[in-house]
Amino acid sequence: MTTDIDAAPAETATAIDPKLLEILVCPLTKGTLDYDRARQELVSRQARLAYPIRDGIPIMLPEEARPLD
Repeated sequence: MTTDIDAAPAETATAIDPKLLEILVCPLTKGTLDYDRARQELVSRQARLAYPIRDGIPIMLPEEARPLD
């Protein structure tokens, strides 16, 4: 017997609520963030940082962010 959870693709399991994306800002610049679905990151172009999303939860700590080249 298959449940909806078992049948859900991996991307759906870690999808971010669009309403959450509308209100989140970079903690350093207070600027907007771009959602990179493939890398599961929120990107701050102003701060040149990419904040990870783990288990569907954005980790908005600068020390956890990946610097952008």
